Amino acid sequence: MSTRVAVVTGANKGIGLAMVRALCKQFDGDVYLTARNEERGKKAVEDLEKEGLHPKFLQLDITSQESIEVIKKTLVEHYGALDVLINNAGIHYSQANDPTPIGIQAHNTITTNFTGTRNICQELFPILRPQSRVVHISSEVCELSFKGMSKDLQMKLTSPALTEHELAKIMENFVHTVEQDIYKAAGYPSPVTSGFYFSQAYGVSKIGVSLLAELQAKCIMKKGILINSCCPGWTRTDLGGNRAPQSPDEATETPMYLALLPPKSDGPHGKMFRNKTIYNWHS
Repeated sequence: MSTRVAVVTGANKGIGLAMVRALCKQFDGDVYLTARNEERGKKAVEDLEKEGLHPKFLQLDITSQESIEVIKKTLVEHYGALDVLINNAGIHYSQANDPTPIGIQAHNTITTNFTGTRNICQELFPILRPQSRVVHISSEVCELSFKGMSKDLQMKLTSPALTEHELAKIMENFVHTVEQDIYKAAGYPSPVTSGFYFSQAYGVSKIGVSLLAELQAKCIMKKGILINSCCPGWTRTDLGGNRAPQSPDEATETPMYLALLPPKSDGPHGKMFRNKTIYNWHS
C-alpha cells in the first residue's frame, strides 16, 4: 500500500505550524509543511525536527498556478495521490491604520484567501485518494461580516442554487466595489471590530472559504471524501495577538478532529465547525 500523505498550506508559523506538529504526532503517513517563503519554511521544519518530528517541506504559493502545479506533480510522483489537505494559507490586514489602500487590501485578501484556496482545490482534488479529508481554515468573523451584508446579498449567498462559479463572481464583485468605494451601496459589509480590527475584505474572504466547502461537498459525494471548514478560535498568533485565550497548539483541536475523521465515516461533510461542533454561521 502506498504511503499516505498530508499537506498543510501556509504552515511556517502560528496555527499552520501547530497543525503540522499535530499531524506529525497523529497522522499515519508523511506530512508536508508548505510555505510561500522557502527560507522560513525550511527553518520551521528544522525547528520541528529539534522536537523529534519529521515533516517534509515544499515551497508553495497558492496565488501562483505554477507553484500549485509543481506541488501536484511532486505528490503524484512520490505518492500517487493525496490523503489530507488543510487549507490554512491566508493573509489579513489587521491594523485599522494600515496605509495600504483598501482596494489593494481587498484584491490581495480575496486573491489569496478565497481564490488561492479554490485554485489549489481545483488542482489537487482530482488526486484525492478515497477516504481523504479536506479542511478549510475559516473564521467566526464570517458570521459578523455576513450579518453586515444586505438581505439581497445574504439570500444570494445562501441560495440552494448557488454555484461555485457564482460564488467566485460575488467575491470578484466585492473587490470591484471596494476599488470603486461603492461596497456599502452594493450590500457588502463595512470593517468589523471583534476584539481587534478586521478588514471587511478578511470577513468576506472567509465567507467565501466557508461556502466553498459547502459547495465542494455537494459535488463530491463519493469515495468517502469529506470536506469541511472550521474556525480554530481566537489564538495567540501574529493575527490573534497576545490577548487571545489559547495557544496555537490548543487551536488545532477542531482542525485535527476534521482532518483525522475515522475511515469510512459518512460525515460530517460540507459543514463548518467551531469547538468540534457544527457552527451555523449563516442561519
